[in-house]
Amino acid sequence: MTARPRGAAPAERGARGREAEALAAAFLEGQGYRVLARNHATRRGEVDLVCREGATLCFVEVRSRTRGDYGPPEESVTVAKARRVVGAATDWALRHGGLSQPMRFDVVAVDLSGPAPRCTLFRGAFDADGRWT
Repeated sequence: MTARPRGAAPAERGARGREAEALAAAFLEGQGYRVLARNHATRRGEVDLVCREGATLCFVEVRSRTRGDYGPPEESVTVAKARRVVGAATDWALRHGGLSQPMRFDVVAVDLSGPAPRCTLFRGAFDADGRWT
């Protein structure tokens, strides 16, 4: 009996994640966002991209897929993951004086399964409790 192949090796996943984050950042800049920080990590979690769209601080989770048979990338954002993003976003806002500004939690889904990457933006994807809106 042969072992079922598992997902990509951790190093490959890391490289793919960095590629997806770079694609998402460029995509968001094309949408008028300004990227303020990348990979902001705290004890409570990590935010892939901290951006500003107009007066709104946007904390962006980037998800990617290289195969379509696992479902769309955005479906991989669990409530637990969203809550970790919210925790890290709160820490970032406290540290940078952003709590008095409007804030939003976005998701950028990066589909790497086709011949060219495709980014889809979900503005206000989840609320401060980590629930999809």
